[in-house]
Amino acid sequence: MKTMTCIEDLRQTYHAKVPRAFVDYCESGSYAEQTLHANRADLERLHLRQRILHDVANRSTKTTILGEPAALPLALAPVGLTGMQHGDGEILACRAAQAAGIPYTLSTMSICSIEDVAAGVDKPFWFQLYVMKDRGYIRALIERAAAAKCSALVLTVDLQVIGQRHRDIKNGMSVPPQIRVKNLIDIATKPAWALGVLRGKRKTFGNIAGHYPGMQNVTVLSKWISEQFDSTLSWKDVEWVKSLWPGKLILKGILDVEDARIAAKTGAAALVVSNHGGRQLDGAPSSIAMLPSIVDALGGGIEILFDGGIRSGQDVLRALALGARACMSGRAYIYGLGAGGEAGVARAIEIIRSELDVSMALTGVTSIADIDRRVLAAM
Repeated sequence: MKTMTCIEDLRQTYHAKVPRAFVDYCESGSYAEQTLHANRADLERLHLRQRILHDVANRSTKTTILGEPAALPLALAPVGLTGMQHGDGEILACRAAQAAGIPYTLSTMSICSIEDVAAGVDKPFWFQLYVMKDRGYIRALIERAAAAKCSALVLTVDLQVIGQRHRDIKNGMSVPPQIRVKNLIDIATKPAWALGVLRGKRKTFGNIAGHYPGMQNVTVLSKWISEQFDSTLSWKDVEWVKSLWPGKLILKGILDVEDARIAAKTGAAALVVSNHGGRQLDGAPSSIAMLPSIVDALGGGIEILFDGGIRSGQDVLRALALGARACMSGRAYIYGLGAGGEAGVARAIEIIRSELDVSMALTGVTSIADIDRRVLAAM
């Protein structure tokens, strides 16, 4: 892993080791992928302000997120099917995050269940929730997260309907799933991946399988999931979730100033400025384009996290400069996971931490609290 010098190195190795269908699931955006590409392009347009002859000998990337200490302003974002990128991927990613001193977020659509991850790690983790039509199931899922001592509930609010991802359909990642000869051939060329997944605790959605009779059948399970996303979801459902959840609530998927103002009044501990990684509304603005106006509108009344295209420590610095308290990243650590399991995730986190540390020094700041819009160059 030491020869992996940047997230792009991990990405290239990930592409070589993981079957194309799961790579495309991670990499793709919805429709023409305009929003997906805008997330990266708009971050890269933000130039950092190089400063010289500042004493930056004593630097620290330490901060707090939701009042808890963190080694750097980063949390691993929820990613569905993580256990199909590498066997027991959710457990391995959580271990790496906890060893690095940052939060990990388990997806509702994970392969390993809440209980699997809780049994495999030493500390509490965050759990991401989709509110589905079956409210009894959602109530039970919240209770399971509380029983596992999850330290925060991340409620995703931007998936009432699902944006189409063309690559998933072409790869047979549809309802019901389609077995394609090209996929079987591809898997046959990646025996290490196949062996790892076969040895994993589960091969299907661990938080859902077993909820109803027949859920172990992939076709039945995928059909149930596709029918469960709820277009009637409203702010009243946020109130309902908050009434059930005893801990800290984070609202993920805020991309509009008016929505951010409403979110800040719900009693949530934080919100995440996010467009779901460019996987939902194509043609929407990038997350970084909307961050400053949301920060300015809320005026520090609630913690604001940022999600959307983070691939480096420089990207973290850019988001913090525009007012984010911390960032979330999904694809970056998935590249590490596919490239090298737990060690790969640890390497992805360390790359981002090291890049942030050096970039802080070169912009003349020594602490996370010092980072503001002055670290950005005038355009």
